[in-house]
Amino acid sequence: MKPVYFDSAATTKVRDEVINAMTTVMRNDYGNASSTHSFGRSSKVLIEQARKTIAKQLNVSAGEIVFTSGGTEADNLALQCAIRDLGVEHIITSKIEHHAVLHTIEQLEKTCGIQVSYVKLDADGQVDFNHLEELLETHGKTLVSLMYVNNEIGNILDVKRVSHLCQSNNALFHCDAVQCIGHYQLDLQDIHIDFLAASAHKFHGPKGVGFAFIRKNSGLKPLIFGGQQERGIRAGTEAVHDIVGLEKAFVMAYANLETESAYVLELKRHFIAELKLAFPDVRFNGMSGNLEKSTYTLINVCLPIPPEKALILLFQMDLKGIACSKGSACQSGSTKGSHVLSEILSEADLKKPSIRFSFSIYNTKDEIDYVISVLKEFVKA
Repeated sequence: MKPVYFDSAATTKVRDEVINAMTTVMRNDYGNASSTHSFGRSSKVLIEQARKTIAKQLNVSAGEIVFTSGGTEADNLALQCAIRDLGVEHIITSKIEHHAVLHTIEQLEKTCGIQVSYVKLDADGQVDFNHLEELLETHGKTLVSLMYVNNEIGNILDVKRVSHLCQSNNALFHCDAVQCIGHYQLDLQDIHIDFLAASAHKFHGPKGVGFAFIRKNSGLKPLIFGGQQERGIRAGTEAVHDIVGLEKAFVMAYANLETESAYVLELKRHFIAELKLAFPDVRFNGMSGNLEKSTYTLINVCLPIPPEKALILLFQMDLKGIACSKGSACQSGSTKGSHVLSEILSEADLKKPSIRFSFSIYNTKDEIDYVISVLKEFVKA
């Protein structure tokens, strides 16, 4: 069996078409986009075309798209600058956000003295909207930061409901949409989000590039100072080949969204059915076992395996050529385990192995069957 990659929530395989587009740019369009000669102008045209492409899909203006090094920078840009530039005194978030958001907010709490509130979650990690509304009604200038799709348990947030609550209470809404963009349609005229983060490597594009959506007339000023690139919001010479790669991946993701999402959803449906058949006591963490309320791209399973065997499960999977994750790849080197699962699982379930399997168009049902056979063999051993 060839190696099996079931960790696309961490990063995706880059499409061949994206690689081809990027290498063409690196070979031919190497001018600095800030230069006024023809080489620079040709690079500038590519960047602005990419900006327009993304803006059109999201139904916003091109000037509201700012290219960044990825989702983490986009999150930091919105959160740090909202405190510094917009007079935000209070941030509402949840304890199962990505660390790009949580650690930034923790630092802002220490250095800026802002108030931070954590909205209550139910046992499946879903937001308590009654509590969110209470928090919005009892504080001053507020920013809500909640992710669209949770990267570990796959829960999909009702962003429209959050948006309405924020607008009703004159609060700003920041959304980490890293696991959403490229996988779901999003109309930012229909859903009022003030600041949004996206990253190319989550939808078969290159690493090291993403974008922030910053709604016009927001008042945000730069986080990184230097030149006047990105309309003065984000200094630094643009990586033209990365931006073109992002655009190509973005265009292909939405051009093929209906067929590719249906294919991946069928993989998830098959995986769930086979897991239940092989392990009747299996549990799906969060809403990941619910095909309507979680993303079609991942499942997070708690396996009925004794604690002493749980410690070596991921190692055994790797030996068998299977790439998966015990949680976010960003914390894979940590001994603390998943902060998301720690919030929603019982002490007993935390001692059992929980694994995130995340899929893409490059996976097959045969690979799923192989994973199931490896798990069954491990449990019986």
